[in-house]
Amino acid sequence: MTLKQRIFNEIKTGKLAFKNKHEIINFTAFIVGKKARREAEHALEELESEEKIIRDRRGRFCTPKQANVFTGTVQGNARGFAFLTPDDKKRYEGDFFLPPHSLGGAYDGDKVLAAPVKGTKDEAYIIKILERGRRKVVGVIENASAGARVYTDDEKLPDLFIPNGLNLNAKSGDKVLCEITAYPHGKAPAAKVIEILGEEGDFFTEELSIIRAHGLYEEFPENVQKEAEKAAEESIVLDGRKDLRDKLIFTIDGADTRDIDDGVSLEFNDGKFVLGVHIADVSNYVKYRSALDKEAYARGTSVYFPDKVLPMLPKELSNGACSLNEGEERYALSCIMTFDKSGKRLNYEICESVIKSRHKMTYSAVTAICEGDRETCEKYRDIVEAVQKMRELCLIMEGNRTADGSVTLDVREAKIYMDENGDICIPDYSRTISERMIEQFMVAANEAVAEYMQSKKIPCLYRVHELPAPEKVESLTTFLKDLGYNAKLNSESVTPKDFQKILSANEDKPFYSVINKVMLRCMQKARYAEVNLEHFGLASKCYCHFTSPIRRYPDLFVHRALKDALHGGGNLGVYAAQAKQAGIDCSERERIADEAEREVDSLYCLAYMDDKIGNEYDAVISGVTNFGVFCELENTIEGLIPMEALPNDDYEYFAERFLLKGAHNSYRLGDKIKIRVDGCDFGKMRVIFSIAE
Repeated sequence: MTLKQRIFNEIKTGKLAFKNKHEIINFTAFIVGKKARREAEHALEELESEEKIIRDRRGRFCTPKQANVFTGTVQGNARGFAFLTPDDKKRYEGDFFLPPHSLGGAYDGDKVLAAPVKGTKDEAYIIKILERGRRKVVGVIENASAGARVYTDDEKLPDLFIPNGLNLNAKSGDKVLCEITAYPHGKAPAAKVIEILGEEGDFFTEELSIIRAHGLYEEFPENVQKEAEKAAEESIVLDGRKDLRDKLIFTIDGADTRDIDDGVSLEFNDGKFVLGVHIADVSNYVKYRSALDKEAYARGTSVYFPDKVLPMLPKELSNGACSLNEGEERYALSCIMTFDKSGKRLNYEICESVIKSRHKMTYSAVTAICEGDRETCEKYRDIVEAVQKMRELCLIMEGNRTADGSVTLDVREAKIYMDENGDICIPDYSRTISERMIEQFMVAANEAVAEYMQSKKIPCLYRVHELPAPEKVESLTTFLKDLGYNAKLNSESVTPKDFQKILSANEDKPFYSVINKVMLRCMQKARYAEVNLEHFGLASKCYCHFTSPIRRYPDLFVHRALKDALHGGGNLGVYAAQAKQAGIDCSERERIADEAEREVDSLYCLAYMDDKIGNEYDAVISGVTNFGVFCELENTIEGLIPMEALPNDDYEYFAERFLLKGAHNSYRLGDKIKIRVDGCDFGKMRVIFSIAE
């Protein structure tokens, strides 16, 4: 037995476990002689590099198992400490606290190896940094003779040092994108400037800064662009596809939509609705493991901002060959479903097809037809009957979903856009029958496809929405009880119908909207997975995303596996092997896109409100914290009334009741309030309100 093996065995069996380097070398010298000291030191170094042993926070050696190590991701904080989210959610339910002295040089987003601190329930220390999470960082540069400093936009990240000659000639005050090149111990990370974004404070510079901070880019690599251009030139041929070009198919989207994934058709025969949902066959153009496919996978999703779109695919495909443009023949995957007059699905067919959209309809035009607007009905008289039947089927479907327990939350989202003059527009929130119609039809197609793939054991990326966490359900129960509603919820096995009953019972109450918000916070975030875990919010036993392959990679994955199965299933093993990781990666890309969209929307809201300082508005309290009260306007813009701007009182914050209670004044989620706009804090990306007199 070598000395290295002996030392490892003595640590593994516990005799030398949790001994420091000096103690282990002294023990070795006592056993095999003083000449073995250097050999023992070298053995420890090798064992550590092979990750057979580690050092704990006090420099003592042990095996990973003895230290109870785990991997996780660091969630930084501007105040110097951090939290650690374990990868193993089954083993560890919550996050661990990381005090500054336990970070070991790790920053926000880093993947690390860590261990719990003995004698504590939720504190850990970092043993090793496995992977850096944030290589590219945005900030403001300040030049100096000895090198530049970049003050990062993200307060959770440290300032960066830019050596001379690596600043791309950026001027002091410029916003820059940096790439970190080194992490010297005890010093600021070293970096180089790789892009100058513009002057700090310029609106579009700030927007671009948010986009780059999330690792998003407008342009495609040259090889991807060329591949897209070549694919887009392909001519349409039937080649065994179902010919649906004579069917009355049209699209319904927002007025500014350019990438049109879906078209719909409806026939009513013998008391039955025959609904066709026709989806762009993107997989015909984006071949598996091609340059186009790899880039689409890396992006994961298109990202939508008020003034631009960062598409998942180049515009030659997203706006061109794949988009179901009016009057143009297109390849599609069609899901044709037959429903009886009660809305029960009797059968369905999924096939490759060729279609030709008759009209590019907008939500507003279809809503006008549903409402009987004479001028619009005359303009589109060939589809009036179909639209009216679509409305009828939509209402039946909504009724059935309500009966099944589908949780339809009335949570408002702002529609932000720039008009032809470049002005920011944020109209009051509205959700029309046409939007509800498309939502119901897409959900129906998604369910049919998911059920088909599950029944045929075809690899699939299911859209899953798991049960709310028990502690969240208990918090909801407490909140409702405080409002005077006694909800009998089993926190371990709550059902969608339980939530729906709460909404129905309180629909006419003044705090109805706030119940929707609290319920949303109670739920888990939907994600993609290779196994069917059902969809809680939709009360759906089996669900996937099939209807938007131009802008979502999971839909493209589903199309590809589905088409392979329709052609004999020769590559299903390949897709099965990819599915688990694809679900993880696509969920993460969706999260990043959502964050970027939310932050850019906040920037636009700030710019929109910046010239409305002094104006007064009716609002609803949308959030209660220990530092103030958030309020939402009718157009969904949210602002903060800071604690110091509230009337003087002895306030106590009740988190579980969403209540800030004082001796004379109290503020609760859902309360109506009159506010005045006092300012816009661009640093914290927040509109500042006060209570109007």
